[in-house]
Amino acid sequence: MTLVILAAGLGSRYGGLKQLDPMTEGGSFIIDFSVYDAIRAGFDKVVFIIKKENLELFRETIGNRIAKKINVSYVFQEVNDLPEGLTLPEGRTKPWGTGHAIYCARNAVRENFAVINADDFYGRDTFVRLAEHLKTASTSNGVAHHCMVGFSIGNTLTENGTVSRGVCQVDANGMLERVTERTKIEKREDCAAFLEDDGSTWTELPFETIVSMNCWGFTPEIFRDLESEFTKFYANCKDNPLKSEFYLPFAVQSQKDRGLCDVRVLPTTAVWQGVTYPQDKARVKAAISEMIEAGEYPSALWED
Repeated sequence: MTLVILAAGLGSRYGGLKQLDPMTEGGSFIIDFSVYDAIRAGFDKVVFIIKKENLELFRETIGNRIAKKINVSYVFQEVNDLPEGLTLPEGRTKPWGTGHAIYCARNAVRENFAVINADDFYGRDTFVRLAEHLKTASTSNGVAHHCMVGFSIGNTLTENGTVSRGVCQVDANGMLERVTERTKIEKREDCAAFLEDDGSTWTELPFETIVSMNCWGFTPEIFRDLESEFTKFYANCKDNPLKSEFYLPFAVQSQKDRGLCDVRVLPTTAVWQGVTYPQDKARVKAAISEMIEAGEYPSALWED
């Protein structure tokens, strides 16, 4: 099984390349813990999707030490990597989004695979659940059977500002019905709340509400469907060709609506750790330190 890590973005609110910000005294990054947990769950290959200009930095700081334990490869998200027949709009330099990032990995991944963000700490249970699904995931009668790890929103919030989360509707059989992106969610004393599109109305959400943290499991058919979805997106983004983004959750939703896939939601009680804002770093470092002291992780992840 392959783990695909989305690592092409810069953390604009964080103020730098947060994927390469050490979270332990020994110099481990959040990415290190994700790969370590994935290996323990049975993954044997990792693909980093990065900007081409960051290749040497990734190799020197992450790739070379991880390569001792797992097969490592790199994919570049390049703005001109488009389906046949499409041309780059004049003046477009902004990346096309997470759906396009996965499309760029189509020649590097041939088997069932998981997708995660580079700057999110998902916890060991997340990778165990992904591996259990991916070991038997298939496509039948033209329908790809994907999965998504669902987090309780109360386990994914920061005290230091608002966050974006995909709020999920899940049916009685544990299948995803819809993901609605909410871009301004804040933590309150006994619930979460998001700002409606009118910019003045807040709607509360129970802490138990399931959200997507961009943690997916796919069969290779996703690439076929991403190409057709991106082509449709491209045709519809003429009003804003320089900044429109092709988001992975939107692409999956469109495929579901067309009957090309279904998505099983794998609930987890894991607590997300992430550095959306610089002030989050102390909390994340403390949480990881506690896990190391409790024996959940070794103090040096990659020592023999």
